[in-house]
Amino acid sequence: MAEMVRTGRCVVAVDGPSGSGKSTVSRRLAGELDARYLDTGAMYRAITWAVLRSGVDPQDADSVAKVAGEVDLEIGVDPVAPRISADGVAVDQEIRGPEVTGSVSAVAAVPAVRELMVALQRDIIAAADRIVVEGRDIGQVVAPDADLKVYLTASADARAQRRSAEYAADLSATAADLARRDRLDSTRATNPLQQAPDAVVLDTTALGIDEVVGRLRALLEGRLCR
Repeated sequence: MAEMVRTGRCVVAVDGPSGSGKSTVSRRLAGELDARYLDTGAMYRAITWAVLRSGVDPQDADSVAKVAGEVDLEIGVDPVAPRISADGVAVDQEIRGPEVTGSVSAVAAVPAVRELMVALQRDIIAAADRIVVEGRDIGQVVAPDADLKVYLTASADARAQRRSAEYAADLSATAADLARRDRLDSTRATNPLQQAPDAVVLDTTALGIDEVVGRLRALLEGRLCR
């Protein structure tokens, strides 16, 4: 594919459920576009880590909101080496553990937490000339004016297989956990997981990473980035 002409400011929003390939695709695309990369899910996971560290029940919305309002997040947006810390503690590995994974949907459902995170995410986007942002409400809520909105999906079996291989976890347990998270993320009252009306839907079940990234680059070549 021909080298893409850099035309100034560009925001790409990538949404979709767990295991659809958002993180790998978004990082690869950001690198090829010489853009920044923001994993909004890691931000909610970092808040969840802080909640658990504080001994707060993730179901206690008021206490969760208090922790979220006090924690100091630092988010690195280099697609080659993204990083995140909470109150000066690097938590890149800790936020991927089973305890955080089991509680993040409850924490992310708290309206006050989402309000704080959306504001921070918008600030990060505004500070970047070119950025690929991945999450569950980017095209609908965080960056509704993105230059390209993509909704990645895949079959339940493919998503479970990918995630279990990534974490060397039991396949059936992983499938059950993904189903649980899908249900919670899509039914929460505030900013649920849903496809933006103007998003391009791409089923990644039978596609490799290079194929997905190639299709997204082709879509961008047909659009003007500010």
